[in-house]
Amino acid sequence: MLNSVAARLAAMRVLAENLSTVAEISGFSGVIRVDDVGGVPFEAAFGLANRAYGVANRTDTRFGTASITKAFTALAVAALVDDGLLSFDSPVRPILGADLPLIDEAVTVRQLLNHTSGISDYWDESNNLAPVAYDIPTPLLATAEQFLPLLAGRPQVSEPGQVFSYNNGAFCVAAIVAERVSGTPFHDLVAARVFAAAGMTRSAYLRQDELPGDAAIGYLHREGLQNNVLLVAVRGGGDGGAYTTAGDLTKFWRALLADQIVSGELRKEMLTPTNPAPRGWVDRSYGLGFWLGGEYMLQGGDRGVSTWTQYNPDTGQIMTLLSNVSEGIWPLLPIPSG
Repeated sequence: MLNSVAARLAAMRVLAENLSTVAEISGFSGVIRVDDVGGVPFEAAFGLANRAYGVANRTDTRFGTASITKAFTALAVAALVDDGLLSFDSPVRPILGADLPLIDEAVTVRQLLNHTSGISDYWDESNNLAPVAYDIPTPLLATAEQFLPLLAGRPQVSEPGQVFSYNNGAFCVAAIVAERVSGTPFHDLVAARVFAAAGMTRSAYLRQDELPGDAAIGYLHREGLQNNVLLVAVRGGGDGGAYTTAGDLTKFWRALLADQIVSGELRKEMLTPTNPAPRGWVDRSYGLGFWLGGEYMLQGGDRGVSTWTQYNPDTGQIMTLLSNVSEGIWPLLPIPSG
């Protein structure tokens, strides 16, 4: 037993040292954190949270998370399933009513959360990850319902349940569904059912135009002052945009696996691979809001944001990379090992 603990801690140290070395060489801006079960975490901060004023990133700096947010959305929906207010197999058409009439009547909540709904996406990431050009001004994207004009007028592109296609808009629809079913504003729902349930006291949907001093500004490039305030929704929604810290993501994984956010039955269902499986991700399947494989993994990328967090169910090790630069984490991947 002692040997296995020592081996895990040694592996954690090697991983942390390798990540730190690559971070220094690549000019990484952000935070690295590695946790082992019951051990003292390794964490380190690099670069600047605010370049204009020379404010350094700290280990407790809050970063935008981009698509890591999708797991929070999926869990907020799952909490409503736990409450008996809907099921994963509930059709979304009755909930949407007259809104988004081009969404097929057969589309279910499950299909929104596992990227098999077949609805057209407002941001087609299959197009060489080309940045989205929003059809409406980003300051008008502050609530779940305000995403409706962005989602409207987009026909089905495939039959529901037949094709896996990564879909941001589907998670925006899921946020609207969750808000209408619960009668609670989406941001408040996630705050109560995910952040508070997991003890994530440093996590919130911050507005881009009024970031507090402990939040990192997202920069488009490795150098310069151009930031993302005009290029992303002013307040995140179902598909991305929540702010958190590396420490809060450790709390998140531990609370999730301890069934403090949703019931064990639903947690297992969310971490079970779906069919059809995604294409193009070697050794990665997908559950409901989570990438699966050797680890449970979440990752996000947008202008001014690049993030990665994973939990190893075999060892209990948690690794998180948060950056406030568009391409920040990618030089650190694949994860350097010993």
